[in-house]
Amino acid sequence: MATYEDFKKIKIKIGKILSAEKIPETDKLLKLSVSFAEESGPRTIVSGIALYHPNEQLLVGRKCAFVTNLEPRVIRGVESNGMILAVISEDGKFSLLETDNEISQGSRVG
Repeated sequence: MATYEDFKKIKIKIGKILSAEKIPETDKLLKLSVSFAEESGPRTIVSGIALYHPNEQLLVGRKCAFVTNLEPRVIRGVESNGMILAVISEDGKFSLLETDNEISQGSRVG
C-alpha cells in the first residue's frame, strides 16, 4: 500500500488543453499541448485516449486533471511531460477528470 507521504509526492494540477492531434501510425495516441500557466509555457503530453475521442478537436479548451511531476518519457518519438487522468468503468465507459471553467489552469488538486 502507498503511504500518505507517497501520495503527497504526486502533483496533480488542472491544465487547459490548447491543441490535440493524432500521432501518425497509431490508433490510440494523441499529442496534447496543455497549459498549466507555467512560465516555461505549455507542455506536451502524449495520451492513449484517441479511441475514446475520435474527434480530438473536441478536447481543445477543456480543463482536466493531470499528473505533472512524472519523469519525461519519449513515446513514439514525442517527449511526454505529464499524464492526463481519466476513468474507465468495468462496463467500458470513459470519462476524463474535468473541472468547470472557473478553476484556473495550474490549480493544484488535493
